[in-house]
Amino acid sequence: MTLRAYDLSERTARAGRASLEQRFERWRSRWFIIGQIAITAGIAWFLAQNVLGHHLPFFAPVAAIVTLGVSFGSRMRRAVEVAIGVAVGVLIGDIFVTVFGSGVWQLAVVIALAMSVATLLGAGQLMIIQSGVQSAIIVALAPTIGYAFDRWFDAVIGAAMALIVATVAPSAPLRKPRVIAAEVLDDIAATLEEASRAMRAGDSDAADAVLEHSRRTEEVLTRFSAAAAEGLAVVRQSPFHRHELPNVMAYADLSAPLDHASRNLRVLARRCVVSLWRQEPVPTAYLDLMDQLAEVVRFMAIELKARRLPTGARKRLVAVGDASSHVELVESISAVVILAQLRSMTSDLLELTGIDYAEARELIPEMD
Repeated sequence: MTLRAYDLSERTARAGRASLEQRFERWRSRWFIIGQIAITAGIAWFLAQNVLGHHLPFFAPVAAIVTLGVSFGSRMRRAVEVAIGVAVGVLIGDIFVTVFGSGVWQLAVVIALAMSVATLLGAGQLMIIQSGVQSAIIVALAPTIGYAFDRWFDAVIGAAMALIVATVAPSAPLRKPRVIAAEVLDDIAATLEEASRAMRAGDSDAADAVLEHSRRTEEVLTRFSAAAAEGLAVVRQSPFHRHELPNVMAYADLSAPLDHASRNLRVLARRCVVSLWRQEPVPTAYLDLMDQLAEVVRFMAIELKARRLPTGARKRLVAVGDASSHVELVESISAVVILAQLRSMTSDLLELTGIDYAEARELIPEMD
C-alpha cells in the first residue's frame, strides 16, 4: 500500500508539473499579443480622455481589445464590425434609455432589440454580439442621456488604435509559422527515434507510446495552419511587411508536405505496434534508415530555427532515399510497410526543401 501510494503521488506530481509547463508554454506563445492588447487599450483610453476630453471613455479600450482579439487574422473586417456593432448598440441603448429609462425589463428588451436590428442589417456574429453588449452597458452602467456620439467615437478611437498597432508591430505572427514548423519536425524526429528504440528492444509498451506520440503531432499541425494563415493576413494588411510576403508564403507552403509526412509517420508507428504484437521481424537495416531519417529531420528543424528554409537537407534526404532502394526486401508485411512509409516520408520531406512532389519522387530510386 505504501509503494502504491508513493507511485500515485509521483504520477500526480509529474502530471502537475506537465500541466504547469503546458500553461506556461501557452502563456509564452501569447505574451506578445497580450502585451500588445494591454498597451493599445491604455493608449486608446489616454487619447479619448486627454485629447478628446471624454469622461470615463471605457468604450475605447473595449473596442481596442475586441479588435485585436486573440489572433492576428482578419483584423480589418473585425474593426469594421466592432465599430458598426458599437454604433448600433450605443444608438439603440441611448434612445431606449431616453424614452423608457433603465431597469431590468429595459435591459432585456434593449439587448433583444439591438441584436435583432444588427441581424436585420446582415451583420456577422461579432457585430451582433457587440450590439447586444454595448446596448446592455448603456442601460445598466451608463444611462446618461446625450452622449451617444461620444461613446461611439470612443469605440472608433479604440478600433483605429488597434489597427495602427496591428500594422506597425506584428512581427510575432511572422515568426510563429517557422517556429511551429520546427516544432513539428522535432516531433517527427523524436517519434522516429522512439520507434527505432522500441523496435530494437522489442518493447510493445514503448511502441504504444510511440503511436500515441505520433497522433499528438496533428494538434501541432493545426496550430501551424492557423499561424500560417495569420502570418499571411499580417503581410497582406500591413504596408510595413509587404516585402516579407515571399518568405511567409514559403513557410505557409510547408503545410501540405508536413501534413503528408505526419500521416505517413502515424501509419509507420501503427505498423511498429502491429509488428511487435505479431512478432514479425523487421531488419536492422530498416531501423538504421529510421535513425538516419530522424537525424536529417533534426537538422531540418535546426535550419528552421535559424531562420532558414531547410534546403541544405536535400542531399542528405536523397542519400537516405537512395539507401532505402538497396536494402533487402523481406516477407514480413509489417517490415515492408515500415520501409514503404520511410520512403514516402523521405519524399514528403524533400518537398520541404523547395521542390515539388514530382521532382521529389524522381529523386528516390526504385527498389533494386
